[in-house]
Amino acid sequence: MARDISNSWKTTVIISTSPQCDEPSQILLAHQHIIRRSDSILPSSFVFPMSGTAFLLVTPDEFPANSDNAELFERIEKFTQVHRNSFLLLQAPVYEKREWKILLSVQNRFLGCNLRVLPVHSTTDVVKGMLVIAKATSKPHAENSKDQMVLACDYIIDHSPVWQMLEKMQLC
Repeated sequence: MARDISNSWKTTVIISTSPQCDEPSQILLAHQHIIRRSDSILPSSFVFPMSGTAFLLVTPDEFPANSDNAELFERIEKFTQVHRNSFLLLQAPVYEKREWKILLSVQNRFLGCNLRVLPVHSTTDVVKGMLVIAKATSKPHAENSKDQMVLACDYIIDHSPVWQMLEKMQLC
C-alpha cells in the first residue's frame, strides 16, 4: 500500500494571500507543513522554495465563455517568467467539453514553455499533486531517487541473461 506523501515529508510553502489559497493552506497546515503567506507572489500561487517549484491554481470560472482572457493569460505568462519550474493547476470538479477546451487552449498558448498543466478535481487533489511534485524535485529526495535508479539499472544489467550470454560469447 502506498504511503501518504504528506505524512512522510515536511516542507515550507509560500502561499499568496488570495482567498482561493485558503482551503489548500488549511490542508497543508493539517499535515504540519510550514506555511508562509506573502503578498509579493502572484494571486493563487504556491511556491515550494526547497524544490524550486511553483504552482498557480486556476478554475474554469476565471476563463470567459470564448476562452480568450488576455488578463489571465498575462498572469500565467508572468508566472512562467518568474518561476522556472512552473505548474498550472486547472481545478474543476468535472471535466466536460468546456474544461477540456480551456486545458487545450492553455497548452497551445504555452507550448514550448516551462509550464506544465495539471487537471485536478478537488482541493485534496491540488495539495496531493503539489506535494508529490515538490518532494520528487526537492534536492535530497531527487538525488536519492537518482541513486536508486542507478542501483536498479546496475542490478538489472548484472543479472540480465543477455549480458551473461554475451560474456559467454566473449563479446562483452
